Amino acid sequence: MSEAFAAVFDRHAAEIYRYLSRRVGASTADDLTAETFLVAFRERARYDASRPDARPWLYGIATNMLRGHHRTEVRRFRALAKGEADPIAQHDADGVLDRVAAGQAGRRLAAALARLSTGERDTLLLFAWQDLGYGEIAVALGIPIGTVRSRLNSARKRLRSALADLARPSFPTSTQKRIQHE
Repeated sequence: MSEAFAAVFDRHAAEIYRYLSRRVGASTADDLTAETFLVAFRERARYDASRPDARPWLYGIATNMLRGHHRTEVRRFRALAKGEADPIAQHDADGVLDRVAAGQAGRRLAAALARLSTGERDTLLLFAWQDLGYGEIAVALGIPIGTVRSRLNSARKRLRSALADLARPSFPTSTQKRIQHE
């Protein structure tokens, strides 16, 4: 592996892994992270070197890897919506109270996420979970920035509708503010 690519891996692997593990669980995320960087290494000659940050490019590759696991993800969201135990949930002490407090709202959010189109879900989760900006999401997914705006708008409307009777969605505060006000 070239030194430059090793630096890209060192800089971004943990972040890509966290994104993937939130979507498909730790064991699958290990495999998908490895596949993401394998594809990136193979395709490194296609990387636009004028872009100073490889993060959106890597998220694009990772998101493409996720598409192969789409059915599993939808099944997970549907299981959460039914109130079944989340087999992927982290078991850290800090998150226990949040997960308990989220309760039904979390299940309803999972059901709403499962009903989003793949494009809407990918766009929303890159925005909300990974804190990518519109331009970065456009690069990651290989779509125009207007499509990013449209997908986020559509996803927000659908989530608001699905969660309309709740006082506040069970998003972390910063994510909640970004989803409601951008």
